[in-house]
Amino acid sequence: MQRAALLDAARSLLSEGGTEALTFPALAQHTGLARSSVYEYFRSRAAVVEELCAVDFPVWAAEVESAMRAAKTPEGQVEAYVRRQLALVGDRRHRAVVAISAGELDVGARERIRAAHGGLISMVVEALGDLGHEQPRLAAMLLQGVVDAGVRRIELGAAEAPEQIAEAAVSMALNGVRG
Repeated sequence: MQRAALLDAARSLLSEGGTEALTFPALAQHTGLARSSVYEYFRSRAAVVEELCAVDFPVWAAEVESAMRAAKTPEGQVEAYVRRQLALVGDRRHRAVVAISAGELDVGARERIRAAHGGLISMVVEALGDLGHEQPRLAAMLLQGVVDAGVRRIELGAAEAPEQIAEAAVSMALNGVRG
């Protein structure tokens, strides 16, 4: 129960104040625990972030997969893949994990996060193959690059509204650069 409270506090701190806000004293203050108690659960900020990824990433992936399953066509599945990921940008769980630099994570943690992203990319390979892509895995990786660029635009508070960014990303995914 305390671990869940610490993770929730970490999400809030990261999403509201970025990496500088995630400190063990702040976690202690947000949860009412003694600072020494926080160290009983996590050895470092990176360990907190790694656990956030382990807990939250499967939830995001399930949401993307559910949206894709609801689509009736390969085009609809690709659209759902793009739109659901971009919609998750506003979720504080997502903001929390992307707020901290991957540089603070050890190699093993970065590899686990990379593998989780690989699982996300795998979800759209079949739909891209059904659309006739000769190299659907490569197309899926490139599509994820479009999604990642859209995520960054939204996170940066770009001049375009998130809905405009999503529309442009879906258009690029389905129609290429011709729009």
